[in-house]
This record gives sequence, structure tokens and C-alpha cells, in this order.
Amino acid sequence: MLQEPELDCGPGLPCEKRYFPDSLDSSDADDEGALACEDLEINPFDGLPYSSRYYKLLKEREGLAVWKDKYPFMESLLQSQVVIVAGDAKCGKSSQVPQWCAEYCLSTHYQHGGVVCTQAHKQTAIQLALRVADEMDVIIGHEVGYAIPFENCCTNETILRYCTDEVLQREMMSIPFLGCYGVIILDDVHERSISTDVLLGLLKDVLLARPELKLVIITSPPLVSKLRSYYGSVPLLEVRNPHPVEVVHLRVAPDDPLMAVLQLVFEIHHTGEKGDIVAFLACEQEIEKVYEIVCQEGTNLNPGLGELIVVPLYPKEKCLVFKPNEDPEKRSQVYQRKVVLTTSAGESLVQSSSVRFVIDLGLERRKVYRPRIRASSLVLQPISQNQADIRKQILGTSSSGKLFRLYSEEFLCRDMKPLKAAELQEANLTSLVLFLKRIDIAGLGHCDFLSRPAPESLMQALEDLDYLAALDNDGNLSEFGIIMSEFPLDPKLSKSILASCEFDCVDELLTIAAMVTAPDCFLPLPHTGAQEAAWQRRTELLHPEGDHLTLINVYKAYQEASESCVEKWCSDHFLSHAALRMAESIRDELLDIMRRIELPYSEPAFGSEENTRNIKKALVAGYFMQIARDVDGSGNYLMLTHKQVAQLHPISCYYTMKHFPEWVVFHSFNISENNYIQIISEISPELFMELAPQYFFSNLPPSESKDILQQVINHLAPIPTTKKEQKNKEKLCEECPEASAEARCVIQ
Repeated sequence: MLQEPELDCGPGLPCEKRYFPDSLDSSDADDEGALACEDLEINPFDGLPYSSRYYKLLKEREGLAVWKDKYPFMESLLQSQVVIVAGDAKCGKSSQVPQWCAEYCLSTHYQHGGVVCTQAHKQTAIQLALRVADEMDVIIGHEVGYAIPFENCCTNETILRYCTDEVLQREMMSIPFLGCYGVIILDDVHERSISTDVLLGLLKDVLLARPELKLVIITSPPLVSKLRSYYGSVPLLEVRNPHPVEVVHLRVAPDDPLMAVLQLVFEIHHTGEKGDIVAFLACEQEIEKVYEIVCQEGTNLNPGLGELIVVPLYPKEKCLVFKPNEDPEKRSQVYQRKVVLTTSAGESLVQSSSVRFVIDLGLERRKVYRPRIRASSLVLQPISQNQADIRKQILGTSSSGKLFRLYSEEFLCRDMKPLKAAELQEANLTSLVLFLKRIDIAGLGHCDFLSRPAPESLMQALEDLDYLAALDNDGNLSEFGIIMSEFPLDPKLSKSILASCEFDCVDELLTIAAMVTAPDCFLPLPHTGAQEAAWQRRTELLHPEGDHLTLINVYKAYQEASESCVEKWCSDHFLSHAALRMAESIRDELLDIMRRIELPYSEPAFGSEENTRNIKKALVAGYFMQIARDVDGSGNYLMLTHKQVAQLHPISCYYTMKHFPEWVVFHSFNISENNYIQIISEISPELFMELAPQYFFSNLPPSESKDILQQVINHLAPIPTTKKEQKNKEKLCEECPEASAEARCVIQ
């Protein structure tokens, strides 16, 4: 029996209801469990008295749309193992539900563990942890903390932990059944990230093994039916934001969507109506274009209307979440209207109640992986109806919000799919398969996915792991594969780090790994008269042996810069201080992993000819599937594994030096308007043949490049005594790659 007794909070004080299972309440009650609540002036989470700010924030919390559902939620959590919360954006579910779960764990004296809440974006994990720590009146990093890739702000005493879904996924490698948690909350499930889908599948088995564990799934309403058919008929709470929003559709799509966005921004500003603007664009390049134009034209606007402040938000980068300016001195100055520019998946980054206008382009540029050519392509396509609805809900806290959709209602119904496509069906799955192979060791290898990945992508991932010597002859993880899975990196990069142990260039490879994992550190150079001076500073950091070594140059120069003026040094060289600071954190964590698993570490020897060659050996050992050749001497690079042609990226040191090496190893390649290969270094065909597995070479498609490599291998390898022996050798390589198993057990 569940009951909610009356509460006397005292005159003038707000009430916060706390719910506990009856079995843990000192009062008499039946065995079914009951809900008890009491007014606590002492914070039960840290044992200190509540501050006045706590009661002020509590009043604000009580105004959230989700607050009225606290009692039904706690009742469902007590009685069921899985609870689904479906709510509109900005209703408070991501901040309040975890706090209620923390109260539940407090009531059980944490005998089953604390609370972890996953987020699809690291920015929101940080911001939610900061906000919730403030609302719970505790210290961030103690009772409430966050963990994102390469950054951990938690202790062993942390009760409520926000983290990205990929952090919790990796945690399952060492703690498969997540025994340190009593409640697991999967938030932003409708984002359909790979890690969230993996967690949904693996937790089905964990729940069976741990009946005391609670799982809370927070999503948008359209995904509910799919989730309930996946997990069964579990309790559902739906939260709606009641505020109406004025929606304006265009009858015909504009010829130039970006100009339409710019025109609308300036028209809104000229009306004089107060409120910030959020514009959803298709890609980051569009953000940069609109940002530049608004900054230029903003200086010519009527100063009486206020100042336009452009705020670019990149969902994939470590940027701040957009929040209102709370500085009273700033508010007293001239009126400032923020224009927030973001892309798809940026909805959760906008947490400001000052937004009154939303401009929705209705398009997004998604990265879709093509397993046959081992490359991604950028595809411009409509967003989903669910995404369009979430963008509308950003204005849910405003009673006078306006949404401008730069597409027709017919386009919304005809061309937009109901739900966003799962990332699992569009991404490179090599890292995922490596993880599943690793988790299989703990008995959790079976994963019943909400949406099944494409078989072709899975097969290509298995093939790549086999080439990287991560699998044994039975298809299980090899010793190298287990070590590779310890690194939170792309398997090719992990393999290069392993190879660096053999080639005595660990220090340099850790720097390269950190720099390519962090956001791009190179900022756009100015288009003004200072461009020549900017280029001069940039070229001081270039290395003639390639972009990988240039990255080492940049990092070393950053490390040597005086701490008091490092930001100025970055600004002078048009480098991102935030990106370099993150690279520093990533490198430290990679070094910690090396020490933990007792891999050998070699002292730095950067600058010597031998060290340069060893770095390239280590790179080729991991990236032999990403080799290209200049087929005509003018910078047209043909991929070794397929027929795609690419160009050098303009930021490459070779592009700057007007030097086009014949053979290169590259870090990434996207099929887009320019087909650039990025972060490249010159290699020799002899180096490739020395380090690439023979059975990988034999599977390459016929080409002029393969013929050249065959001549190299004929020159390097001993000549068989008879033609019959030569034919037998080729037949063995082509038909029975397993016979070359020994080659795969060598760090290459």
C-alpha cells in the first residue's frame, strides 16, 4: 500500500517530499512498503544544514512540468524494475528524475549502489551535474559529479553521477554487471547513439542477473511504443509542456536556405521584439558562414535596436551550453540579443529561457559510413519529425515563442521520417565489435539491439579487426585485441600505439593519438591584411616530414609556452587553447593506461632521422588500410583499397609546401564536395609491404598501385625455386589466409 501523508513544513517554507520504502522507515507499516516523507532541515546527502539558496531553487523546481509526476514516478520505481519517462524538451526530466532516484538510493542506505545518469553529449553531462549539485545543495565532484571521455570529476563517495553513454559502456568492460549502481538512468535515448543502443541491449541481461537493479529510460514520446515492445509492458510516465508556440511554415522551400536564415534573423531584430534567436543549420560549415556574415552586418545595424551577439554551438566539440547571461552589470548595459547557431543534435545544448525565436532549416548533413570503401560520406537529408518537434519544444517555457520552419507542412509529413535513424545503422562498427568481443569474456557477449546493425558493416568490422591482429583463428580476441580494447580509441590508433612499443616511439605516438582524438586545434586564418603574418607563424610549426609530426611540433611548442601567456601564444598562432588543453588531458590518460597494463615506455627521441622512420612504421602498422598514391604527380590521390580519388586538405603541411609525395598514410577521409584526406605523412611502398599483413595485400583490388607493390615484394622476398612453388604460395595467401596466422600474432 502506498500513501502520501500530509506534511507540515512550517510557515513560509516550501515543502520537498521524500519517499522511502516502508521496510526502511522506523514507523510501523505493512510489508508491502509505504511512502514516507518528512521535512529535513539537514541535508541527508552531506549532513549539513540547507542553505537559503536551496529553498529558492526548490521553488523554481516546483514550477517545472515534471514536478507533479514525482509521486507517480517514485511509486513506479518502488514497484517496477524498469520505468520509462517520456517527456517534452525543457520539462525538467533530466535534472529532477536523477535527484528522485538519488532519494530512493538514500532510502536503501545505498546497499545496492548509487545513481548514474547517461547523456548523449558531454556538454550536457557537465552542465546537468553542475545544476543538480546546486539544486541538491552539495559540492560538485563529491556527492554529485560527472565523467566524460578523458575527464572525471567524481570520487568513490559520489552518489549521483552524470556521464556520457560511452563512458558507462566502457565501464562495463571492468564491471560487467555494474554492481556499484542501484539505479541506472539512460537519458536522451531518442538520440539513438551507438553507446545508448548497446546499453539498452546489454542491460536486459544485467537486469535479469540483478533483480534489485532499477533502470529508468528517459526519451521523447514517439519512441515509447518501440521501447515498450522491447522491454515489455513497463510503467510509463508522460510529461507535457503546456505552453503554446506559434509555428510559421514556408509554402515553398527557399532557393538559398542560408540567405533565408540571415534575412529572417535581421527581420526579427528590426522588429524590436525582445528575445534570443536559435537557428538550426545543416552542418558546421554553414554555422561558420552565417557567423561571419552576421558579425560583419551586425556592425551596420541601428544601435538603438541593441547588439547582436553570435554564439556558435558545435554539438561534437567541447563548447559551453548556451545559457542566459546572469551578470547584473552586463544586463544593465545596452540590450544584447543572442543569435545561437547550431546543428542537428544541438537541441539539448540550448538551456536558456530567454529564447523567443527558433529558425529551423529542416535539413541536416549526416555522416554515413560505407563499409565497402571504408570511408564516410556526408549526406544532406531531412531531419525527422521527432527532431522537428523537439526544436519546437525549446520554446516550451515561453508563452510568446515563435518557430519559423523554412519548409512546408507537406515536406514535414511527406519527406521527414517519424524517428531519427539509429547511429548503429550508419556508422563504422569496428570499435563496437571490439567492445562486444571484449565483453563476451565476461559472459555478456549477446546484445539484443533495438535496431539491428547492417550485416555488411558487421562483416567489414570483423575483417578489419582480423587484419589488425585483434582476433585469433577462432574469431575471439587475441592478446593484442584485449590490449587494444583497453584504449578508448579507434582500433587502428590503438594498434599504432602497440606498435610504437616495438619501434621505441611511444612518447611521440601518445602525442599524435591525443592530438588526433581532441578537436582540431587549427583555427581559421584571418581574411584580412594580417593573413600573411598569420601564415608565417603557422609555418613555423610545420614539419617537412608530414602532418603527424607537425602535430607533435604544435604540442611541444604548446608545452614549452609560458603558462602565464599560453593563451596569447595560442591566439598568436591561431590555435585553439581549449583543444590543446584537451589533448593534454587525453595524453595523460593514455599514459596512465600504458602504465596500468604495464606496456613498455620509451623516452622521447623526437627529431632524429631514426625516430621519424619509427613513427611512420608505427603509423603504418595501424593504418595500412588507409594508404593512398598520387597517380599523376599533381595531388590526385587514389585510395589503395578502392577507386576513390582524394585531394590534400588545404591545412596539410604538404599543401603549404606545394609538395605532393607519391605514397601517403592518412588519418581520415570523407566523401564530400572536396574529397579531402586529412593528417597525412609520406611513406615508401617498401615500408607498406614490410608492415601490412600479406593476406590484406592479396585481397586488394587490382590496380597500378598494387602492381607497383607486387614488384616491391618480389624484390624484397626470396625468389621461389620453381614456378609451382610460387603458385602454391599465391594460392595459400588468397584461399587460406588462416595459414598466415603467425603473421597476425606479431606487432606490425
